[in-house]
Amino acid sequence: MIPEYKFFINGEWRTSPRKIQVKNPFNGEIVGEVYLASPDDLEDAVISAQKGFEETKKLPSYRRAEILEFISNEIARRREEFSQMITKEMGKPILFSRAEVDRAIFTFKIASEEAKRINGEIIPLDLASHSEKRFGLIKRFPIGVILAITPFNFPLNLVAHKVAPAIASGNSIILKPSSQAPIVSVMLAEIIEKSGYPAGGFNLVPCKSDEIELLVRDERIKMVTFTGSSDVGWRLKNIAGKKKVTLELGGNAAVVVEPDANLDYAVKRIALGSFGQAGQSCIAVQRIYVNREIYDEFEKRFIDETKKLKVGNPFEPDTIVGPMVDENAAIKTENWVNEALQSGAKILIGGKRNGTFYEPTILVDVKPDMKVSCQEVFAPVVTLEKYDSFEEAIEKVNNSRYGLQAGVFTSDYRKIFYAFERIEVGGVIINDYPTYRIDHMPYGGVKDSGFGREGLRYAIEEMTEPKLMVLNFV
Repeated sequence: MIPEYKFFINGEWRTSPRKIQVKNPFNGEIVGEVYLASPDDLEDAVISAQKGFEETKKLPSYRRAEILEFISNEIARRREEFSQMITKEMGKPILFSRAEVDRAIFTFKIASEEAKRINGEIIPLDLASHSEKRFGLIKRFPIGVILAITPFNFPLNLVAHKVAPAIASGNSIILKPSSQAPIVSVMLAEIIEKSGYPAGGFNLVPCKSDEIELLVRDERIKMVTFTGSSDVGWRLKNIAGKKKVTLELGGNAAVVVEPDANLDYAVKRIALGSFGQAGQSCIAVQRIYVNREIYDEFEKRFIDETKKLKVGNPFEPDTIVGPMVDENAAIKTENWVNEALQSGAKILIGGKRNGTFYEPTILVDVKPDMKVSCQEVFAPVVTLEKYDSFEEAIEKVNNSRYGLQAGVFTSDYRKIFYAFERIEVGGVIINDYPTYRIDHMPYGGVKDSGFGREGLRYAIEEMTEPKLMVLNFV
């Protein structure tokens, strides 16, 4: 019997005439069937969220904090169940699935704390003679119904990064999860249903991508928060109208390795950041720039380290590189690499596909206009290139339409601050790979990588508006 999963609107579980099958990319087994919301269901979700907001905005901070802590604790109680489902749905190695669940537990926990400290401000207004005996009181208020659209690669924690700050700030939310990995969101909805958050405050609507655009255009939606590809994200922004929009989009993260770097550490971290969970992260390492003085040594060690990474069954605890989310993703990767080879690139290791698996691949002699360099490969493929000066390396990092995060390995504080000031990204990671993230830090990009920031306190600011009250003591 194949498990069936309903969607969730106004505190009720629903079915519809439409379902999709979710398949395990490792072995092709059917994980479950998920009912899809119809356009009528989406309309109900908006009405439900509007009514729910009338209740959520009244919740005191201690209640919002209690609800979030309950969610965090329940995810922790079901930790292995969530981990197994992530691996079943999208093929993520169980090592990384468990780490993702732990991060989601942390995300909701920090949100419960942030719910208690959404502070205001008092400002003096008597800076001119006509404004004597006045001061201003500023308080942040929730904005209303938030539409969240999330991707497959972190099907729990990237959902948490939208749901948790929405609850913390007293907004209502409609969640459209990835069609490739929606079941984890159903499991989260089961927890939120029991958390005490008002009916309509959280709605889960798996649906077709073109149908969710009805809500992106809907004036009753006050904010769209989207994580996914750049092309889709910018198109959604164009149709969103006057509502607030936060875009967490793609990247092709670069890392720079200087001669004074700890090479043993750098090689291990860069290999993990390049190929872990098959490179399916928007901050996975894609471009590696190494100073000419140490290039040959780095290349040798990097190849050796890549060979050590276990590729295979994602349910085995020592697997680092599992399958890609589906065969189409692997075929796309294969085509991009073959295009690069035809234009003069060379393979140091890897370059072969087997079904949904693509080998960890290192390319050299890559030109900047090749897709594997200038676009987001989102696969276990990296390019390796030498440089002569640090300034040249930073120019190479910036030669991209993306700007999410970058990594720099050096102990020279002048170069560290030069990189911080000059690299055009949302986050510069010193002495670690650009794949680093802890969930309370501000996270987001510039250029085609989007705008706005996630990371609980920063997301809460995006999901609230400051309001001023002027007091005149006459």
